[in-house]
Amino acid sequence: MKITNISLATVMLLGFATTVSATLKNEKITLKPNMIIKYNKLPSSVNSLSEVLSEGMFYGRIRTNLFYWDWQEEENNAGAKDNRAMGVGGSIVYKTAPYEGISATVGLYTSQNPTWANEDAGDISKVKAGKDTFSRYDIRDSGDYGMSVLAQAYLQYDISKSSIIAGRQTFETVFTKSNDTKMIPNTFDGISTTIKEFDKTTLKLAHFRAQKLRDHTSSHDVIAFNGWNENDDSAVNKSLTTALVGSNNTLNIISLTNKSIKNLKTDLSYAVVPSVVSNLTLEAHYIMPLNDDWKIAPGFRYMNQFDNLHTNQNVANLAVNTNGYTNPTSLDTNLLALRVDLKNKAFLARIGYSKIADKADIIAPWRGFPTGGFTRAMAQYNWYANTKTYMARVGYDFSKADILEGFSVMARYAIQDFDDNKAGVQADSNVIHIDARQNLGKNLEAKVRIGLVKADVGDTSKKDISYNEYRAELNYFF
Repeated sequence: MKITNISLATVMLLGFATTVSATLKNEKITLKPNMIIKYNKLPSSVNSLSEVLSEGMFYGRIRTNLFYWDWQEEENNAGAKDNRAMGVGGSIVYKTAPYEGISATVGLYTSQNPTWANEDAGDISKVKAGKDTFSRYDIRDSGDYGMSVLAQAYLQYDISKSSIIAGRQTFETVFTKSNDTKMIPNTFDGISTTIKEFDKTTLKLAHFRAQKLRDHTSSHDVIAFNGWNENDDSAVNKSLTTALVGSNNTLNIISLTNKSIKNLKTDLSYAVVPSVVSNLTLEAHYIMPLNDDWKIAPGFRYMNQFDNLHTNQNVANLAVNTNGYTNPTSLDTNLLALRVDLKNKAFLARIGYSKIADKADIIAPWRGFPTGGFTRAMAQYNWYANTKTYMARVGYDFSKADILEGFSVMARYAIQDFDDNKAGVQADSNVIHIDARQNLGKNLEAKVRIGLVKADVGDTSKKDISYNEYRAELNYFF
């Protein structure tokens, strides 16, 4: 592929940009850079059932998300339309006080869509990043743009250093993420266990019978595709239809994290959808201090995907077009991702690389992005077969440097080298992604995100998917 020139302005921006590492923190919660919420204050244990509800705690949030997507070649790109979307709403999460180690959590979330800021019902299929602020299925079925849903509802039992959770829940692993960057988190229905009985070791186990993506108001199969009413995640394999794999699949996960060796973190994870696909992942990151301030941290991730389906149908491509695939009926494949970080208290520079084997595409419809943290930029899916990606990410946290309280900015530049001979894979592209984040006091955060994608079609017959994307977000916690 050709590497397009970067403007002088972009180079200057990359020179002072940073990882968005600033967090929003108050007495009750911490909002991490990846939008995961850590609860700083939890209800205390009580000695009677009568106090379980009265001593519980509420966690409130008001938020807005605004999206605008601008195609460069709208007229010549069949099916493309410049689009916008907006979600206004928030959440109320209630946690009961634990009694004999048993507690409960319920979380009601809502995303409402102002008419002036959204597309007509006939154009919702053309909405890109903003689609998670509403349910496409509900709009088509009932004309209802707004979503109000019980996104979390579970019982929890804590004993010693272990927790068991049963019900609808978030679950953070290399495969699964809450990915709460829009209005409603990605959640799963089932049971999970987190065990920390062993020194510097965390073991996570999960058995999930259903998933509820961010733009759904009810649960659906964990992997089967059937239009908008089943798993219609942007990264879903559309060949794995309900007709082929059924609609009662389960997702089972084992994840082991160890920090026994100083400065070394290792993760070994296994996920399986029985009779469909499984994935074994090994990841390690090592921190090497250079002096009192600076550190260098190399890391790698290796994924091996196993075909458990053994079908004679073409399933290797996520988009149902296996032209150019050497074994189109197999899901076997692997991924290698590498990165090196240079950082101090406020600065982070990262160089990343990923390569997917020239076999099948990686299956990852659970919002745990296979190349995330290494080479993935905003809204990009770079785990198609025979894809190589190179990424540079640099910057500075102005808050940690005591320059500007609560402010940070991040920028990435990614070169995505897709396979020109695979018709079901997009054209090569260069990506610039910028985040700017400002905390206004302890309870309010404002964020602006920009994604600039330039396709390099070359002499292929692929579409020019060049576009500019703009996002704005406000979060207020109470």
